[in-house]
Amino acid sequence: MVMKTHFLEHQDKTLIHHYEEWIKVKEEDADWVIYHLIVKEPSISVEGLVTASGLDPCIVDASLNRLERYLLIERTEGKLRVLNVGEALLRCQIKYSQDLPYTIENGVIKERKT
Repeated sequence: MVMKTHFLEHQDKTLIHHYEEWIKVKEEDADWVIYHLIVKEPSISVEGLVTASGLDPCIVDASLNRLERYLLIERTEGKLRVLNVGEALLRCQIKYSQDLPYTIENGVIKERKT
């Protein structure tokens, strides 16, 4: 038997409807669901995430923004992709080390302009 899980954003809480009850969850729990759906189905669209997760589109968008900010995923031209460990480390180093001679722009490593 497949049990579908539904989420709802209610004021400042994200709620999950699971086994006939609403349970309060943190934003990180919604992020975990979204991240693992992307891992499971790399070609999934944002609309597919909304359908598969049962989350409201604004919750999915907020989750994708956080996952991208935390350097776990990449969104380009409407496509979603999980970053591997090497990519995440390189992007983290580039983002937080301003003295590096290179940067990444649109997926291309370029010389940093001074």
